[in-house]
Amino acid sequence: MQETIDWLRGRPYYEGQIERHETLAGSDGEFREVAVESRLESALASRGIERFYRHQADAIDAVRDGENVVLATRTASGKSLAYTVPAFERAMDHGGRTLYVAPQNALINDQEETLSELARDLGFGSRVSVDQYTGRLDKGEKRDVRDRRPTVVLTTPDMLHYALLPYAHRLWDWFFEGLETVVVDEVHEYRGVFGSHVALVFRRLARICDRFDADPDVVCCSATIGNPVEHASGVTGRSESSFRLVDEDASVTGPTHWLLWNPPEYEDGATTRRRSNHTETRRLFVDLVARDHQTLAFTRARQAAEQYAMQSEEDLRERGRSDLADSIAAYQAALRNDRRRELETGLHSGDVRGAWSTNALELGVDIGELDAVLLDGYPGTRMAAFQQAGRTGRGDDASLVALVAGEDQLDQYLMSNPDEFFEGDPERAVVNPANDELLPDHVTSAAHETWLSPDDEEHFGESFPDLVADLESEGDLERRQTDAGVRWTYDGGGSPQHEMSLRTIDDREVDVLDRSTGDVIASLPFGDALTDVHPGAIYHHQGQSYEVVDLDLERDVAELSPTWADYYTRVLHDKEITVEADLAEKTLSTRDDCVVRFADVTMRKTITGFERRDASRGETLGRESLSLPELPLRTKALYFTVPDSLDRELRAMDGSFNGAIHAAEHGMISLFPLELLCDRRDIGGLSTPLHPHTGASTVFIYDGYPGGVGLTREGYETVEKLMDNTAEMIRNCHCDAGCPACVQSPHCGNANDPLDKDLAAHLLERLVGA
Repeated sequence: MQETIDWLRGRPYYEGQIERHETLAGSDGEFREVAVESRLESALASRGIERFYRHQADAIDAVRDGENVVLATRTASGKSLAYTVPAFERAMDHGGRTLYVAPQNALINDQEETLSELARDLGFGSRVSVDQYTGRLDKGEKRDVRDRRPTVVLTTPDMLHYALLPYAHRLWDWFFEGLETVVVDEVHEYRGVFGSHVALVFRRLARICDRFDADPDVVCCSATIGNPVEHASGVTGRSESSFRLVDEDASVTGPTHWLLWNPPEYEDGATTRRRSNHTETRRLFVDLVARDHQTLAFTRARQAAEQYAMQSEEDLRERGRSDLADSIAAYQAALRNDRRRELETGLHSGDVRGAWSTNALELGVDIGELDAVLLDGYPGTRMAAFQQAGRTGRGDDASLVALVAGEDQLDQYLMSNPDEFFEGDPERAVVNPANDELLPDHVTSAAHETWLSPDDEEHFGESFPDLVADLESEGDLERRQTDAGVRWTYDGGGSPQHEMSLRTIDDREVDVLDRSTGDVIASLPFGDALTDVHPGAIYHHQGQSYEVVDLDLERDVAELSPTWADYYTRVLHDKEITVEADLAEKTLSTRDDCVVRFADVTMRKTITGFERRDASRGETLGRESLSLPELPLRTKALYFTVPDSLDRELRAMDGSFNGAIHAAEHGMISLFPLELLCDRRDIGGLSTPLHPHTGASTVFIYDGYPGGVGLTREGYETVEKLMDNTAEMIRNCHCDAGCPACVQSPHCGNANDPLDKDLAAHLLERLVGA
């Protein structure tokens, strides 16, 4: 692999682009003996598994001892054996049952195939049987699964919510009565809105287990994150003290050559820009495949994966390598199930020599081990970057990972601070099962599944008594006095589970209609619709561009016509924030005159118009006004005021004070994912030179979801580090007046006006004592 790296360095086109070459040492592995039932031992040996890594052995022993376990090790480190062995042993011994929950159907399919083959190899009479129960099965297939009564059921949180818990007493009593193990795979994926929903689903599962006198052990498998036990506790509802953490990876790995790759800058008129990371990644991909390195490139969007795979095929043919061009593929979640399995098999066998993928291949689907992984832009978190990188490596062979940076803030911050990437603490994952926007639907769903009692406060938190009183007054719950005490039953009619999606909070959707065909091509949450399909917007779908010709909010339908427009659109908006209640406050350790608060707030956004922008140069071609409904958002926020003395100091300096607080807000939002597992689009902000609640210049940073999902709560705790990192990021940027690598934001509703880069850095430095 070093020879290939030297070859890349020697190519004139790539000169000076490697910011950092870091070699992470491999490991010979560390093993520990574990006694396993003889039939299971033989079945594992037939797959080449004759001994266990130490982390597998430690986790197996902990589960056998009745402990809850969090296993947090790298991709392809063999985490599945940690739950497979005790789950199969319990099934073989006395028919003990296991519930396996994963966030994606692809993982379910992969695990079903692996576990079913292992179960068959145990022979007749082993009592182990495996079935998946997902939305892809028809009614007859689901009935057949229930009739077979498998000992291992694999499902998604969605199906647990829609199909298992509501029928626990009527169709699944045989399963919950014998439930002994719950496996929560890829637990780090349960964060934000989805994770908060799932956390409440698991609390409903705990209630069902209580009713059947079942007390299953929980095994959570996670990527490396900063708070694995805390997060597993938040998702499952089990106490942190009940978990044993196993996080020392003892698997065999070869050395990994990491390249931090920064495309060069160039002058575009009066603007300094950076060469596209997409172009650089595609060229690297083709070079590596042509040198016979099986390569996987990760990119963010489905359409991008398809487009770059097609272009890579063309590039190889132009180089006279048609033999390789036919072995290039695109992998993404929208593919048919049989096509995904075909590609996974091709990657595993080596027949597919190169693939472009979304993060659908980031999770634990078995595709073998590759020679090289390319990251087309920073994937947003170090956790995701190292998960994707974990796809490389054949045994103890050396492998290559190249992170090709884009021009935005996070990418360029890490190019300037590579030690932060390699040595920084992993990001923390957050959920908020106390979200008051989510709780009512889950409490009514719980009542629909089995009666509520005052003891359910243990599952749903301290707001439970008041919430039950509200639901009773609204007619959703009925109070009953029984010999055992007060009980509440569901009285709302229908199925509350089917009126709620786990993937969103917004229950109003707008259909997106292709006027030329009459087909509905997509459905968008109401808030996204106002942003993406307002009149005049350019909307992209499956490689086709459309112009929105009408948005009918009475029918919740947007009508689009195909277009060849060579521009894109971006909305403009106004915001205001009302502080409903301050929940916590503190002063900065560096300045006792700067108060930071965590609060319950209402953000009101009004889309005022949109810009048309040139697709190649980004220049504004024109603006139009819009009249659309206000979007209120009740959420959580952190905010701070600029101390009076610093306010006067900044206003006396050359520059724009409003631009300084605006730029500081943008920069802080962009670096939120350094500490937390989130996308910067999950966070919003507002800066104002005078806010009525504080009577001072104020910067707000708020959770982008109703009720908040815990992001700004965590950001409040580490706000000083966020300010310090942001100041450093802005100072280290070589631009003159602000650019996408420091303070410009593609999501700014004011078209990034005004921004004052230098004054923003000065503001933040003075706040943190620099």
